[in-house]
Amino acid sequence: MTNKIKVGFVSLGCPKNQLDTEVMLHELYSAGYEIVSEEIEADVIVINTCGFIESAKQEAIDNILDIAWLKENRELKAIIVTGCLAERYRDEIFTQLPEVDAVLGVGSIHNIVSAAQAVTEGKKYSSYEDKNTVKLGGERIITTPEYYAYLKIAEGCDNRCSYCAIPSIRGSFRSRPMEDIVAEAKTLEEIGVKELVIVAQDTTRYGLDLYGEYKLAELLTRITNETSIPWIRVLYCYPDKITNELVEVFATNERVLKYIDLPIQHISDNMLRAMNRHGDGKMIREVVKKLRERVPGIVIRTTVIVGFPGETDEDFTELCEFVKEARFDRLGAFTFSREEGTAAYDMEDQIDEQIKQDRYDIIMRTQGEINEEQNSAMIGRVVNVLTEAYDPVSEAYYGRSAADAPEIDGKVYFNAPKGSVTDGEFVKVKITEAVDYDLVGDKI
Repeated sequence: MTNKIKVGFVSLGCPKNQLDTEVMLHELYSAGYEIVSEEIEADVIVINTCGFIESAKQEAIDNILDIAWLKENRELKAIIVTGCLAERYRDEIFTQLPEVDAVLGVGSIHNIVSAAQAVTEGKKYSSYEDKNTVKLGGERIITTPEYYAYLKIAEGCDNRCSYCAIPSIRGSFRSRPMEDIVAEAKTLEEIGVKELVIVAQDTTRYGLDLYGEYKLAELLTRITNETSIPWIRVLYCYPDKITNELVEVFATNERVLKYIDLPIQHISDNMLRAMNRHGDGKMIREVVKKLRERVPGIVIRTTVIVGFPGETDEDFTELCEFVKEARFDRLGAFTFSREEGTAAYDMEDQIDEQIKQDRYDIIMRTQGEINEEQNSAMIGRVVNVLTEAYDPVSEAYYGRSAADAPEIDGKVYFNAPKGSVTDGEFVKVKITEAVDYDLVGDKI
């Protein structure tokens, strides 16, 4: 391709979406397009959107409108919208956002080159192929720093939680063959990845559709047996699918980090039933207890939803008491977002927005106190830190311990002579101070 067309990307939402961005980047690059990091230089910009909850939709729309300014005032010729918002609202995007030139549903990410070709010829383009048959995996251009990468082991979801639009957006749950995943892990090892972050809508369901049983434990064992990647981290585990085999892997496999992302959403049986969550409060309590007993030192991250339709003061109090009792190492809270197309949208007893916000504030204040105590208890300890960069403002390096997942958890800042540590290097740090969700220390 002469006079290469320059393409820029805006990737929104979760790491699973980021992986789709990386696949599209590779397909465009392989087709001869030039990838640029500065939006102002681009001829075409691809916006890979999230559309999970109202705030994510608004962020996507704001980004589209911001980029549209470049069409009016700079050299930008076209905007392509992909991802969850594109899948969820399809051709409404053309009517509501006429600035957009092409729309690709989640089943059509491999049509990105056709879309780019069409829009550079001044044509409108849309494609919504079957999301349940889209090819999973594929070559990609890694957009994370070279020392860590995400690895998606499945797509879609079959859980059908009543508040969630993901099954209608992303389709039914499909696992990737184990051989493909292990081969990709080997490729990532070859390019220098030191932390592999395993993702899917529900990692613990992995293998059920292909092999008739849960296979996450076996997959993790295969990856550690066939690569030497030091850190393997698992996100998006569901409490009802935590098998004894998986717990044993966390307990005994030294390279599978003792860190689990375990979204519970609530503890009240009334709320769990209304949310169509699998399992009850007793099961959640048992899983947390089992993990803590059989995997000493495990870091448990969770998420909860407050203000779900019908949530009484008693339901919320039970959740608060459980948060105090369980003392989760990491916790994120969401106020219920009423999403069209979900069962919860038309439920009675919708909660007032101010009450939702008040409950959110209470939960986060409660967790903040727990985190403050836990971080203070780290003072004097030595932790292994994966260095990320040097921060010229604080004149210190920073990175993450095994207790901190990329992008969502805290950092460890540490003092060391400038230039003495490289990005992606493991160092031992003695903790001297706790500041909010971060730790501060000295390199040993």
